[in-house]
Amino acid sequence: MQSAHPQILRLSGVKKRFDWKRLLFIFTGIGLFTVVYFFPPWPDAVDPTGAHFTLTREGKGALAIFLLAATWWIFEVVPIGVTSLTIGVLQALFMIRDPGTAFRDFMDPSVLFIFGSIIIGMVFTKTGLTRRMAYKMLSIVGERTSMIYLGCFVMTGVLTHFMAHTAVAATMFPLLMAIHSLYADEENPTRFGKGLFMGMAYVAGAGSIVTLLGAARGAVALGFYKDIMGVDVSFFELTWYMFPVGWLMIFLLWGFFLLFFSPEHSRIPGLKEKASRMYKNLGRWSQKELLAAGIVFGTILIIALKNFIPALANIHKTGILLCSTISFFLFNILTIDDLEEVPWNIILLFAGAMSIGFCLWETGAARWLAVNWLVLFQTSPPIVFIIGMAFFVMMMTNFIMNVAAIAISLPVALVIAPYLKVSGEVILFSSLVVAGMPFLLLVGAAPNAIAYNSKQFNTGEFFLWGIPASILLMLVVWLAVAVIWPLMGMDVLVHVTI
Repeated sequence: MQSAHPQILRLSGVKKRFDWKRLLFIFTGIGLFTVVYFFPPWPDAVDPTGAHFTLTREGKGALAIFLLAATWWIFEVVPIGVTSLTIGVLQALFMIRDPGTAFRDFMDPSVLFIFGSIIIGMVFTKTGLTRRMAYKMLSIVGERTSMIYLGCFVMTGVLTHFMAHTAVAATMFPLLMAIHSLYADEENPTRFGKGLFMGMAYVAGAGSIVTLLGAARGAVALGFYKDIMGVDVSFFELTWYMFPVGWLMIFLLWGFFLLFFSPEHSRIPGLKEKASRMYKNLGRWSQKELLAAGIVFGTILIIALKNFIPALANIHKTGILLCSTISFFLFNILTIDDLEEVPWNIILLFAGAMSIGFCLWETGAARWLAVNWLVLFQTSPPIVFIIGMAFFVMMMTNFIMNVAAIAISLPVALVIAPYLKVSGEVILFSSLVVAGMPFLLLVGAAPNAIAYNSKQFNTGEFFLWGIPASILLMLVVWLAVAVIWPLMGMDVLVHVTI
């Protein structure tokens, strides 16, 4: 919509106020970049073995871009996708990385996986599968908004045990939009809407830690751990230790959102009967619904079987998922008009996140940060060291790929752990718990950005409410390390001779 003519604004007495706050945060980001990039060289990081890690000019440049992007993302001074473009541009202009490499990350397989997952969500909406799921669930959970919260969270958590949390978020998003439309006629944000969408994003992360099917981070971390420690952690062993922690977080998050985002209405009178009636009015499943459901189910099944069938192990999950995207267009379930409806702002957000993540990794900046942080705890009590390591992974996974956050911290932590008589197993599992739940920034996980597309909250709100949620997560990690895992048979402390 075009702005009103200036003369009309003057006649009506309306004056457009200059946004000084936005200007302040624009220059805050630029100032942080300038100070860090042009600052004299910083001291090396030194690990307990005496190995030195130098922060190069490129590494310092990566940290500078990182600070600028974080500031602009949190305060949303420009569209989040534009901030992502700035990440690539700065790498090229300041020769921090080769432009071909920096911009190639924008089409990384992980970004295309998010694209394919969003397409699945669009298909669910267009074919009517979303309405079927929403009406059926509401007819079961009833009219109380607290139980609608619970029903949505449990459904999200269960689905993440069998499919990637990105695909789950993309599937749940239109369902939640349908539910919210029954709650409020207007599109304006509501407390119920904020809790519903932010809660879905948080719970998708909590549920995804339980099995290897919820996200790629689990399989990569276990392989990484085997290479370093020579210990093979099985699919079922991971689920055994993660199940109580993941579901404890899901129910605690339900309480968290009931407390801080208590719905405006405790009940939606007549909703159960209305949902049942609307479900019946949908009639029999259409040919497109059946076809879409078949394609999605087949895609999810093949991706899940990758973990059990060696012949499928080398086929990349992004290639499998994008086969479903191609199929939707081949069978005329989607058209060119639907392709133009893709939220490219969200796709660009994750493209930039991948680029800055690889930049921090390849320039050595992330390793320099990890060593400097973890050596602070090398003489601490074991529980303090474990929580300190988990805190670092939690913070880093809000900014870079969770797999990378684990990969840069795990080797350093495993070097320090024997000195404190801490087992490698507890380091691995506590890292995986926090890596799955980045509650501060949209770039931390795809479900966060997908939830943002609801327009029920802004990036600042997400960050602020992510602080108490992250504190809650750290308390659960402490409980797992101190109580839950030892009761389940995990050796948190070991007796070793250094």
